[in-house]
Amino acid sequence: MNPERPEPPEEPAGRPIGRRVFLGTLGLGALGVATAPVLQRGLEGLLGSVAGEDPTGLTGLLPNGGGFRYYSVAASVPHRSAADYRLTVDGLVDRPRGYTLAELRALPQTRLVKDVQCVTGWRVPGTPFQGVRLADLLDAAGVRPSAKAIRFTCFDGTYSESLTLAQARRPDVLVALRMQDKDIGHDHGGPVRLYVAPMYFYKSAKWLSGITVTDRVRPGYWENLGYDVDAWVGRSNGRTDEPTS
Repeated sequence: MNPERPEPPEEPAGRPIGRRVFLGTLGLGALGVATAPVLQRGLEGLLGSVAGEDPTGLTGLLPNGGGFRYYSVAASVPHRSAADYRLTVDGLVDRPRGYTLAELRALPQTRLVKDVQCVTGWRVPGTPFQGVRLADLLDAAGVRPSAKAIRFTCFDGTYSESLTLAQARRPDVLVALRMQDKDIGHDHGGPVRLYVAPMYFYKSAKWLSGITVTDRVRPGYWENLGYDVDAWVGRSNGRTDEPTS
């Protein structure tokens, strides 16, 4: 599971879809269409938990009250509590270090309200994100002159992303701790995720665990499968969506 994916991956030949998963997926889809908004908000959380156990990817196609979709690129994702979460900042820096969740929360926070745009087409307008500016963490680490880019890794053990150093220093790029005015839950990539406001949502890596300063851009998970490295909304991936930032 991670921010979004272009298309569900092909299932291995002959791999069956379990009857209970398939029927449950259909039932949840009908419920998402029929229920009132307050119930749909509950459905969003339910879909998130179901998606984590769904090898078919079908839950990513269902509607939900928040407008987000759930996708998987890892078979399962471990949970990280406030007590055991760590974010490392390393690579071409003078002062590598690790941050606990409490330490990140104690730093100056920035709140942004922007539309979220997925490269697959769905959009969630006016979504608040709050967290630490990535530029502040880079400044605290002391980026070396040879640095050119950032590589992000995630505790799902699979996903990765990248930004150039100039992109990472933008004021609308956050190490986000809150989303929709509440702590980011596991299903949305918590307790900490990347948020890159002006780019398609696959750049906003979920379950963020590592920030490594590098000497060149190293394409991330979806870029290695053909998506644009510079993923500006409306100016990449062959799409013409309205900008989000």
